[in-house]
Order: sequence, then structure tokens, then C-alpha cells
Amino acid sequence: MVAARITVNGEEAPIAPSAPHTTVLDFLRERGLTGTKEGCAEGECGACSVLVARPGVDKPTDWVAVNACLVPVAALDGQEIVTSEGLATAGAPGTPPALHPVQEEMAVRGGSQCGYCTPGFVCSMAAEYYRPDRCAHADADAGTDAEHGPNGFDLHALSGNLCRCTGYRPIRDAAFAVGTPTDEDPLARRREQAPPAPVATEYAQDDSVFLRKGTLAETLRLLRERPDAVVVAGSTDWGVEVNIRSRRAGCVVAVDRLPELRELRVASDSIEIGAALTLTEIERRLDGEVPLLAELFPQFASRLIRNGATLGGNLGTGSPIGDSPPALLALDASVVLADADGEREVPLSDYFTGYRQSVRRPGELIRAVRVPLPLSPVVAFHKIAKRRFDDISSVAVAFALDVEGGIVRKARIGLGGVAATPIRALATEAALEGRPWTAETVEAVAPVLRDEGTPMSDHRASAAYRSAMLGQSLLKLYARTTEAVSS
Repeated sequence: MVAARITVNGEEAPIAPSAPHTTVLDFLRERGLTGTKEGCAEGECGACSVLVARPGVDKPTDWVAVNACLVPVAALDGQEIVTSEGLATAGAPGTPPALHPVQEEMAVRGGSQCGYCTPGFVCSMAAEYYRPDRCAHADADAGTDAEHGPNGFDLHALSGNLCRCTGYRPIRDAAFAVGTPTDEDPLARRREQAPPAPVATEYAQDDSVFLRKGTLAETLRLLRERPDAVVVAGSTDWGVEVNIRSRRAGCVVAVDRLPELRELRVASDSIEIGAALTLTEIERRLDGEVPLLAELFPQFASRLIRNGATLGGNLGTGSPIGDSPPALLALDASVVLADADGEREVPLSDYFTGYRQSVRRPGELIRAVRVPLPLSPVVAFHKIAKRRFDDISSVAVAFALDVEGGIVRKARIGLGGVAATPIRALATEAALEGRPWTAETVEAVAPVLRDEGTPMSDHRASAAYRSAMLGQSLLKLYARTTEAVSS
């Protein structure tokens, strides 16, 4: 087995002697790259963001910003990253490096005050700077709105970065001022070459080991031998457990680069989404083909988290407040479970069995999520939270309705945050089906939806509030569909 190594700012560095649970953040800081900061240690502030070379959508390589505080450095064995220090271009001997265009704009427009958050903003901004689709749609003659600049910059690319002292206007100005990469830009040229291929990893220190196999079959055999292993993809959940709750595992198995878990297939009767594709990859590859998921993605955490989080991970944790289960329940999705003996398909409505529990057996992995076609035309995803973006749901409601001739022929409604598991609103579905899609029907059925689940009171919302939001969400859906028809 080749010694675990990582390429940082163009130079290879051994991962040893770091422990398998050591984060990329701590690994970098131990080597003097202190631009990467720890703010929250749970992926909510962005001070730790770095760029990782990943398989691209429009080019062979995309520069993707991720939270270095969540990712184990062993997970990047054989991979390539760039920190804020690596963005600058080396100058002539005896002269300081030339600032990267993103760094330059942040400096001249006053985007930094105390500077603690600045390197993270710069890395997230650089990832958007190099997004090929942005460059293709940049239009210097276009106007600027609150979220998009004339340079095609999507301000939501910075949604996982927080600043406590500068204020966001200068940072926004810097983002909307950056141009497009030149032909001489080394990081732009790097996109034309494939990213590092995944490597098999066996990194052990003391009593713990981090493992990555090359194929799904090898991984499933390993999980049969080590049913106690913690399985990780983007580590957006496990990283928080390690940092905040000091959890450690004797064996961690990475599945994020397994080719069999990274396929997206569109057939005549279904769409199959690999469990290890990140939400950002799914969003860009589907490109709105599943409208309900297109509504979900912008409300799921931040871009930094979506660059690592996966559907397999979100379903695997079994959280009752995960954002993807309600949408997938409304889509009538199923999960494809695989173990060393073969595969089985389970409807998502039968998958959850209790709080953070499911029918998944020891040694089984979620290989894919399967969404049947055709899709229902009337859809919506309502997330009720204390913040509009980058927050945990108090309640999440997903709708998928077939309305033909003014009659609700089929209704699927997924709920999160109102029971020990994500659930289907079966009573409400039955009350809607066969009835006219009218204000009178909606008014009559809204109380049924309010009574679904067994909501509880906690620091995010009271049980009464959660129930009220369920009924209100149906009224909101009807109002929106009525507006769409009238316009």
C-alpha cells in the first residue's frame, strides 16, 4: 500500500503522522498554512473553506469549495487541494506573490476588516470564479440584482461563509467585480485536465484505521467483515460528531469516490441517482429536470455543505429533520440497498422504522435513490426555519400532485420535523385524491394536514406551531398554483 499523501498548493505532503480522524483544517494548520481558520467546527461559518479538484460537469475538473473542518485528511489521500495561500501567483525572485484576482478585489473594495473570515470567503469566491458556467454567462452589459452580478457570479456560492465585522456589501461588491480567468491562469488551465483518480487507502494510526476500497464489491465485503465501521461520504454529519462530540471510530470506510455510487441514469421509467453524488453534482447534472429537487437544493444548508453532502448520507443518518426525505417521499422514491449478497429495492415510505433507524441491515449500503417517471406536475417544497437559508428545518413539507381536469388524481406529500421519522401524509393524500383542486377543497383538507404526525415542542418550534405550519403549507401551495394559472 502506497503511503497516504495529499497535494497541497502543488506540493505533495505525507498525511502521517496525523491521526485518521484529523481534519483537513488541523492538518493544514499543523503545516503552517494558517489562512485556514476554525470558527464553528461544524460547517456553518466557512472560515475553513479550501478548494478541492473534483470531477467536473462542464470541464474535466471543477474547483470545489469544501469545509476543511469536516473532512478527514485521510479522505483526501491522493487528492489535490488549494488553500488561500496557494491562490497567489509567484512573482519574480525577491518579490512578493501577485494577488489572485479574487484577493485583489477583496482588498481594494474593503472586503476584509479583522480578516479572520477572509481566507474562507476568498476560497469560496474562487470556486465560483472558476465555475465554467459562470464564465459562459457573464455579461458586462447585464444589470445587477441582489443575488447575481453582471459577471454571472451567483452570490449563493458564499452562503456558507459568515462575516461578523466587515458587513457583506463590500464582499458582494468584490464578488460582482471579478472578471473571467485568463488563458495564463494556472488554476483555470488545471480544469482542462482530469482530477486525481481515487486511490485505495489504508491509513492506520494507533487503534483506528481509515479505509477506501476501489470497488463497491470490495467495500461490501469489507463491511461484512467490519459491521461496526462508520461509513462516510462527504463527512458533513460525521465531521460534526468528531469535532463537537469528540466521537472516534475504530474503523471508518469512505464510499464517496466509488464509481458504482456516482452514476446518474435517466431511463424511460425512472431516474436513478447514485448515493455518493454530491447535492451540487446532482443539481447541476439534472439541471431542473426534477422540479421538486430543484426547489429543495437551494434550501439545503449552504453551497459549501452541498458540495460534500450526499443523498445517501442524508438518508443513511435517518434524521427526522433531514431536508431530502420529505421531497423524496413526495416523489415516491425508493432506495437501492446493496450488500455482499446482492441488492434489494425498498420504497422510501417503508425505509424508516424509528428515530434514526431504518430497514438497512448491518453490512448494507445505500447504492442509489430511484425516482419513478413520469413526475407529478404540481410540486412544491416548503421549509420552515428560523433563517431563510442555511438552517435546520422546524418543519419541511414536500408536495407532488397530479391535477387533471381540475381533479386531484394523485397526491403525494412528504413531511419532516413532525414525527420520529420522515413520513407520508397519508390521511391528507387520501382526502385530496378524487376531489376538485379548489379553494373549498383546500380549506376542508388543511385541518387534516395539520393533524398529521406527532409534532413535539423544542427550541426550534412548538408542537402547535409545527401543526399550524402544516395546514398553512397546503393553503400556500394552492395560492401559488392559482397565481401560476392566472398569470
